[in-house]
Amino acid sequence: MLPWITAFAVSMGFLEAAVVVYLRAVAYPHGFGFPLMALDPNLVVTELLREAATMVMLLAPGALITRKRLERFAWFCWTFAVWDIFYYVFLKLLLGWPESFFTWDVLFLLPTVWVGPVLAPCMVSVGLMVLAAAVLWRRERDTQFRLHRWQWSMLIGAGAAMLFTFMEEPVRYLVAHAPGRAVGAPAMTALDAYVPQVFQWPLFLLACAVAMVPLAALLRPGLGNRD
Repeated sequence: MLPWITAFAVSMGFLEAAVVVYLRAVAYPHGFGFPLMALDPNLVVTELLREAATMVMLLAPGALITRKRLERFAWFCWTFAVWDIFYYVFLKLLLGWPESFFTWDVLFLLPTVWVGPVLAPCMVSVGLMVLAAAVLWRRERDTQFRLHRWQWSMLIGAGAAMLFTFMEEPVRYLVAHAPGRAVGAPAMTALDAYVPQVFQWPLFLLACAVAMVPLAALLRPGLGNRD
């Protein structure tokens, strides 16, 4: 089961990278960088719908394997993380990009634009892989295993802080320079003069540290999680 799901996620990573290769050949023939090129609105809408479809595809393997919500969540985390990491692996192989782990990238477009150094989403993906592996391992040992409420609270809080670091600067730019265009397709078309300046590493690393607490508890085999 795990090898096939991993192969599926790696293959999706290649497909994602291939789409980016085509987009950059059209919009960035001399190399990707900020500020972003103004794209045709129909192309932006297509890209938004493609990202939404990608999320559905990443949810599908877990939904097909099990009806248990926690295990579905774990399989989604695993699939998402492998997909994301190999997306960058294949971009490096195909385009020689990113130049470094600190190269800025557009990470996602829903519900608004996310940006950040490549290292940050890769760190998130490694954490998601650890979380998924720990949950599935604990469920195999104990079918009644659950995360405590405090673990969910810390993971959700850490995740929200990480998302804030990805979206804060572009949203602040959009609110200041393009009021009413901070969400959806209009956001992507309003960033033609935006250049990322500062990533909030202190907050991001603090969120990573917070997330490590419930992860560490999951990896303790003597700790029973039954509500």
